[in-house]
Amino acid sequence: MVESIGQEFMRRTCYAELSDSPQASGIIPQPPLELPVTPGTELISLPDPAQIKVPHMDLREAVEGRRTLRKYAAEDLTIKELTYLLWVSQGVKSVSSRPSTARTVPSAGARHAFETILLVNRVQGLNPGLYRYLAIENKLAHLAADSQISQSITSACLDQSQVTNSAVTFLWVAVVERMFWRYVERGYRYLHLDAGHVCQNLALGAEQIGCGICPMAAFNDDQLNQVLGLDGKDQFVIYLATVGKK
Repeated sequence: MVESIGQEFMRRTCYAELSDSPQASGIIPQPPLELPVTPGTELISLPDPAQIKVPHMDLREAVEGRRTLRKYAAEDLTIKELTYLLWVSQGVKSVSSRPSTARTVPSAGARHAFETILLVNRVQGLNPGLYRYLAIENKLAHLAADSQISQSITSACLDQSQVTNSAVTFLWVAVVERMFWRYVERGYRYLHLDAGHVCQNLALGAEQIGCGICPMAAFNDDQLNQVLGLDGKDQFVIYLATVGKK
């Protein structure tokens, strides 16, 4: 039987097949914990997550209440609600001298190889458009985008209407070198596992504040990466989730 691409991927990411890691070489330095911000980019400070009050919800209640939601109320998210969702899905609790970040979600070897891009449609205090979450600084970087960015991303997501109708869509971008530096080829497995951790935290946090999400893996990779200015190789969209009020 001819080996499928999926079978080849699993075989070639087994330990026996792996290359020597850049970390083990001692020559290549660890990649930065966060991508740099282009000079002149507008930065927006977010509320302190520790000061944000959210409704109490038992974990079992959140797990049982969570369901995929594709239609949302027209209500805006507040900036505090958005900050809370960013914190539960990628919030930085501490930065060690290694350096590494301890976050609200697990990641293989604390590599935390994602950047969170936001397509904002309805968030109080923010203009519609594209933003990147600077998790270490707890700020948003306002990214350059044309007025049709929401439609462009919707098109790249196979015209799924929940993108346009969401209050905000989370797009997680994998920065491969952050994971590859330690785990080489096997790191691609970990990227996909880590994406699941992040999205599940988002789902539970959304449930707590009266929102629903729709996790999305159906998108045109080349088209979406091009819209966001990603090369699709060293950086690429790995997962999305739309968010809105119930």
